[in-house]
Amino acid sequence: MCGICGFTKATGTEANLATLQKMCEVMAHRGPDGEGHRIADGVAFGHRRLSLIDLEGGAQPLVRDEGDGMRWSIAFNGEIYNYRELRAELEQLGFSFNTNSDTEVLLVGYIAWGENVLSRLRGMFAFAIHDARTRELFCARDFFGIKPFYYTVQRGQFIFASEIKSILEHPAYERQLNEEALAQYLCFQFSALPETFFKGVFKLLPGHYLRVRDDAPLQCVRYWRPDFRSDASRAAAETVDLIEEAMRESVRYHNVADVEVGSFLSSGIDSSYLAACLARENPDVKTFTVGFAEYEGERDEVSWARELAGQLGVENDAHHITEDEYWESLPRVQWHMDEPSGDPSAVALFFVDKLAARRVKAVLSGEGADEFFGGYRIYQTPFANEHVNRVPKGVLRAGSKVLHAMGQRGANYLERASEQVEEWYYTNANGVAFTPAERNRLLAPALRDRLGSLPAPQQLTAAAYAEAAGLDDTTRMQYVDLQFWLVGDILLKTDKMAMAHSLESRVPFLDRKVFALASTIPTSQKVNERQTKVALREAAERAVPHEWAQKEKLGFPVPVASWLREDRYFKEVKRTFESDEAARFFNVAELRRLLDEHRAGADRSRRIWIVYSFLIWYRVFFVDRTLLGAQ
Repeated sequence: MCGICGFTKATGTEANLATLQKMCEVMAHRGPDGEGHRIADGVAFGHRRLSLIDLEGGAQPLVRDEGDGMRWSIAFNGEIYNYRELRAELEQLGFSFNTNSDTEVLLVGYIAWGENVLSRLRGMFAFAIHDARTRELFCARDFFGIKPFYYTVQRGQFIFASEIKSILEHPAYERQLNEEALAQYLCFQFSALPETFFKGVFKLLPGHYLRVRDDAPLQCVRYWRPDFRSDASRAAAETVDLIEEAMRESVRYHNVADVEVGSFLSSGIDSSYLAACLARENPDVKTFTVGFAEYEGERDEVSWARELAGQLGVENDAHHITEDEYWESLPRVQWHMDEPSGDPSAVALFFVDKLAARRVKAVLSGEGADEFFGGYRIYQTPFANEHVNRVPKGVLRAGSKVLHAMGQRGANYLERASEQVEEWYYTNANGVAFTPAERNRLLAPALRDRLGSLPAPQQLTAAAYAEAAGLDDTTRMQYVDLQFWLVGDILLKTDKMAMAHSLESRVPFLDRKVFALASTIPTSQKVNERQTKVALREAAERAVPHEWAQKEKLGFPVPVASWLREDRYFKEVKRTFESDEAARFFNVAELRRLLDEHRAGADRSRRIWIVYSFLIWYRVFFVDRTLLGAQ
């Protein structure tokens, strides 16, 4: 785990070296164990190292001599969990190795197999490999987007990094806000476009690679996509057996390290199951939990985790986050996120990562279980709709309008039942973020005029729905979430909050072999009208008590809604909403209305948080650029 950066058309001048050093230094939190630079053959590579595998010999950038000079070099961020098997295979082909690192295995694998090495990898990765002979730079990102990779082309130079703030250190890039990204963020609560909040800076998408060669156009290729093929003939009991086998194996692979690996432990099934599986591998495993002080003494995350840790016989470190801690951390959280995140749980992750980093260098985390195994309650909607599918769509729409006008419950249910899934579902932000109509009212008139006609969220997800044509509605929602919600919200905060504390977050559910199984599970074994994660819960119940395996999904309960009704925080947010920065982007009267309606009893907390988070982020990166060390 580490941070990488680099640029093309580099020469060995003091200015180029100084730029590379600045790009590394600004993301030193990603790798406190070492820093490496290389400028040769027209390419600059920088690296910050967090040592987990081959502690003595895994320094980067790594250079390889195949008898024709120092032809190959690599900068790599991530872990290849099956590197030992790949190394043995490469040794049979005649290759020798100078280190015991997965980095060298990855590089040699590329030398041997080219881009086909990607299909052999089991892990998380973002890397750049340079071939000095062909002068080609090959960049790739893992299948699910666990590790980030940003890039831009400025003045003919290709510039890349693990974090956007590293690219901002390059003198060829002049920072500029991408206002279209803001408009879509209001509907998604995360950065939903390939182009980031910084104009001209892009994300390499999951399952894609880039070829960069001199002044030729970038060649971007999608090398992998999720493929759902339900096996309706498989009995439920067999599915449970296969899940248990796959998860035990994945946890074993994710425990490969030359340092101790711990685990998060919340009240939910995902982390509970992982911690239990890891405890079988390592009975001395350390687990980590955070909750909120105002819930102390009640059934919060900490009390659930402590009880389960006791039953599993493992150590648990826990911390109750205070209100002051939470609010004071917000600027630093947004700085580490690189792009604004309107997800309140990102801050909770910041604190649990901080807690874990005091004891271990790597932890297991439960991201991906919901998207793979059907964990979101919204996935149950098609089952509920079966009751009204025989009612004409026009009647359902009319009933929805009547209930909306009367302020009665059920209006949204009837509205969704009257539409195709691709018309109403675009991510888990549905219902908590702004609708397109609300967005138009919220944006400042001048900004709205500059942006012109904006695509609706459904237009952005339309291509993913087309790829998933022929699948049932629940699986189509899963497919869309893999392309948007998982990578844009869940995995972004997972990586950035862990790396803020020099901690590696490993995600055993997001394993290719686990997905190969999950993608074949019949929908009825994933969700039904009564329960989510049906088969996964049964598998988990073989490792954790019934009460945990069957516990309802809550997300991470952050008490933002109640805080925003307190004078102290209400006034703080109101001051921000009435600032000059807010007026530049938003209709301030609409912001005040949101706050007043929330204080009066309606829950507008998530919409308020989306705007407030953006304004904090904007202040850090564009108003007070010296804040927190940002340049």
